[in-house]
Amino acid sequence: MNLLLLLPEDLAAPDRAILSGRRLAHVREVHRAQVGDELAVGLLGGAMGRGRVLRLDAGALELALVLDEAPPPKLPLSLVIALPRPKVLNRVVAAAASLGAGRIVLLNAWKVEKAYWSSPRLQPDSLRQQLLLGLEQARDTVLPELRLARLFRPFVEDELPELLAGGTGLLAHPGPGETVPEVLAAPLTLAIGPEGGWIEAEVRSLIKAGLRPLSLGPRILRTETALAALVGKFF
Repeated sequence: MNLLLLLPEDLAAPDRAILSGRRLAHVREVHRAQVGDELAVGLLGGAMGRGRVLRLDAGALELALVLDEAPPPKLPLSLVIALPRPKVLNRVVAAAASLGAGRIVLLNAWKVEKAYWSSPRLQPDSLRQQLLLGLEQARDTVLPELRLARLFRPFVEDELPELLAGGTGLLAHPGPGETVPEVLAAPLTLAIGPEGGWIEAEVRSLIKAGLRPLSLGPRILRTETALAALVGKFF
């Protein structure tokens, strides 16, 4: 982890934190910190700064805190991603958080298997853990908004147009489409389909809602690869 992310319940005082569990193990085994060392820390939803190690043993990590830095601003970016298969979901959610997206929508689609929606990895605690891992990686403290849209049509017809209002919406889909626009009105919404692509009826609905087709070339990309490629093009 590049940032030791503190939760409100870790605070013993405004300038003291006591940690155990996964983060304690990481500091001991990976950072190999010692008493007196300083670590990059941040309070979830709050400021970042430094934590000086006061105590470090098998039972706990105690830190003296100086939190005087603002977290990086969120990108003016909403990601609408067709729900990936469970083995990929963790990587996609963590990557989207680390890239700085302000909003993540996991959307149903024809090529999304129904069984994906019953995966334990979609439980709130599991999704939150992946978001936290993404923040730790990127040195951020502010969670993106994350929601599940299990019904394609109500989301696309009722919610997506409002999401796109005043900004730019682009639809990543294999096949013909415009190249990366030189000028974009913020905020930006990017829709990324299943690895096999959206079906044609979905493409028509998404375009009708206000998305513009965007070509990433002739290659079929994995969801996490398409995510990184698209965000890298615009930010």
